[in-house]
Amino acid sequence: MRYLISFLMAGAFALAPLSASHASQTASTTKTHADKPADSTAAAKPVTETAKLSHHSITLNGHALKYTATAGTLIIRDDKNQPQASVFYVAYTLDGAKAGHRPLTFLYNGGPGSSSMWLHMGSFGPVRINTASPAATAPPPYHLVPNKDSLLDKTDLVFIDAVGTGYSRPLGKATGKDFWGVDQDVSAFTRAIQRYVTVNQRWNSPKFLYGESYGTTRSAALVDALQDKGMAFNGVILMSSILNYGIRNPGYDEIYVGYLPSYAAAAWYHDKLAHKPTDLKTWLDQVRAWAQGPYAAALAQGQNLPADQRDAVAKQLAAYTGLSVQFVKDANLRINLGRFRKELLRDQRLTLGRFDSRFTGTDPDAAGEDPDFDASSAGISGAFVAAFHIYLDTELGYHTKLDYRPTFDDINKGWDWKHKAADIERPLPLPYVAGDLAHAMRTNPNLKVLSVNGYYDLATPFFNTEYDLAHMNLDPSLRGNLQFLYYPSGHMIYLNTDALQQLKGDLAQFYDHAAPQH
Repeated sequence: MRYLISFLMAGAFALAPLSASHASQTASTTKTHADKPADSTAAAKPVTETAKLSHHSITLNGHALKYTATAGTLIIRDDKNQPQASVFYVAYTLDGAKAGHRPLTFLYNGGPGSSSMWLHMGSFGPVRINTASPAATAPPPYHLVPNKDSLLDKTDLVFIDAVGTGYSRPLGKATGKDFWGVDQDVSAFTRAIQRYVTVNQRWNSPKFLYGESYGTTRSAALVDALQDKGMAFNGVILMSSILNYGIRNPGYDEIYVGYLPSYAAAAWYHDKLAHKPTDLKTWLDQVRAWAQGPYAAALAQGQNLPADQRDAVAKQLAAYTGLSVQFVKDANLRINLGRFRKELLRDQRLTLGRFDSRFTGTDPDAAGEDPDFDASSAGISGAFVAAFHIYLDTELGYHTKLDYRPTFDDINKGWDWKHKAADIERPLPLPYVAGDLAHAMRTNPNLKVLSVNGYYDLATPFFNTEYDLAHMNLDPSLRGNLQFLYYPSGHMIYLNTDALQQLKGDLAQFYDHAAPQH
């Protein structure tokens, strides 16, 4: 699902330094302590956790903020108190704030098999990497800059790497299979977050989860699991969501309905419509209505759809997607993602990015069925990987003999997709987690959920997210706790700096609403 690419890490990277106005490191300390289990036994020996502290400052909205960056590890244990994994994290905490009242947000990416590097270096940390998005970013030197849209003025931030990614690794007799699965992953994150909160005395802090991509699958189940263990949450932010993997099973047509508005947005952006509407948002409302009405009804008839209706639907579908009527008919009115990415700009010998359809790439030829690669992934990966390595080494001063894994393909390949969902007796063969989120909202009627979506995201289309969240059977008294926001960007909304600025403002309001400061 997420960033299944190989990163070539050969040679040295040169990275332009941060401007002098940002994050001057004033001190650096390393702390280690023995993690002692609640029930210490000879078989459950203490394991050393590390925390590398450094001190910095940043100016946000005209105010100078001093903060502490902590790069370190947490030890999580199995039910026999045996050390099971060392979990790497980077935390940013505002100096001088009352920890018991200061909001605390845990952030992570998805994959499964992705580290948190993407959110860390691109979104709301105190520094971010500049890219040429939506064009491919040039090779080194890259530029790290102070992040004027950091969330540090609203919340402390903890970026966590899933076990097997980043610097997080199994320990002792544990292996990847103990963590690489829907429920195994939720269990590991539950223990890591509990451990962080306990070690740092943050049980009374307002708490939030922020997941991207498969990270939203994790968040929906994780918030329910954590609350079941007594840790109540104020808010969950779902960015570029996938909440139901069963939608991709053959024989069902909902995936095609869900993709249509995202296809229409891509066609609008690339000027492939016969008559381009002025306002994208208003036009997409029209596309949604047709998709869930006449289009869904036509697909529901399957092969029994009358010829005249088939012709009418093909004509309208072509008008919305920028594809030819004949191509739509040849595809039986069902346009899969690879074909759309290859077909829309075939006349220009260009393909569309999957994570962000604003990106374009070229293939060896223009006659193929699917794009040869994802231009929106290849166009930014080198910059993010280099930025994170240099930042961790020079700004945070964290050193280890381990190799940092931005992604680890073995995780996705060996993933256990079964999920024991809330209120469903038998384990599901593929995860459906909107029900877990609904259960968390019912048991905690103050929990606020924010769904943020990119119009040009072809990996997790926003219309499918709307469908899943609209089918949680929430009581009318809870529906006001669910909010949707949309941005002119792709899967990684923060790559569009204008969208990032807008998103920061929207999130600031969300935090004020979900965790008002008295």
